[in-house]
Amino acid sequence: MTFHSKPATFVSQVNIKVENIERSIAFYEQVIGFQVLGRTDRTASFTADGQTVLLFIEQPDNVIPKRGRTTGLYHFAILLPARADLGRVLNHLLRIGYPLQGGADHWVSEAVYLADPDGNGIELYVDRPFSTWRWEKGEVAMSTEPLDVESLIAAGKGEAWHGLPKETLIGHIHLHVSELKRAEQFYTEGLGFDVVNRYGHQALFLSTGKYHHHIGLNTWNGVGAPMPPANSVGLDSFTMMLPDEETKEKVAVQLMKIGASVAEENGSLVTADPSGNRIVLRVSP
Repeated sequence: MTFHSKPATFVSQVNIKVENIERSIAFYEQVIGFQVLGRTDRTASFTADGQTVLLFIEQPDNVIPKRGRTTGLYHFAILLPARADLGRVLNHLLRIGYPLQGGADHWVSEAVYLADPDGNGIELYVDRPFSTWRWEKGEVAMSTEPLDVESLIAAGKGEAWHGLPKETLIGHIHLHVSELKRAEQFYTEGLGFDVVNRYGHQALFLSTGKYHHHIGLNTWNGVGAPMPPANSVGLDSFTMMLPDEETKEKVAVQLMKIGASVAEENGSLVTADPSGNRIVLRVSP
């Protein structure tokens, strides 16, 4: 899991807005397998290890349903530690009959896709060994091939599902953006990510430390897609962990140089990409 620890810059937490807090708590506990770490009447934080917040949800005042054809969340991706874990989760989802949106073998990983009751996209995935990833001219080979469901379920060895393993992490986040070129500049020149794969003219994938991707960007909701209303279901923000204070200071300068907004809140930097996707930048403990 070195792609999600120092010295990488990586996504550590996702904050989303939901329509019904009780319904969402039930989903994230009973369907996905998180543990509730804390809650109020309108918020809840979730963990896999009992101490680290991976997901935070909030029911805004006057909340409205998710709007289509806007910027924001495509999906957030939950990275499981072993293939057997994904097999057990998949078997659990099939057993309870929760609707799935699909599954794929991406060569670098195997993934299952679904959405929460509000339509917030979720990927559950496991990485293939890094030694099997194929790189050419700085880009990693990724594809979307059929998932071997039988093999994946067999990897679970018929063991009972008991929720997410404590080693579970947020693996990456994939975002709808309004314009790919401006978004690429923000994440490369501003935040210091490297482009590691281009998917035609409508999507690209970025990472640090030669991961297959910490960030995915696409214009599948349309070039020039607007931001959603502030009180609509969807992405509120996501948190990135920076390796040290020196990197934090460097990133602040880089963001200001490209004209991005930067503010300091409680020791963290807060910024937003050109499509309005809000990001909190913290230094890894």
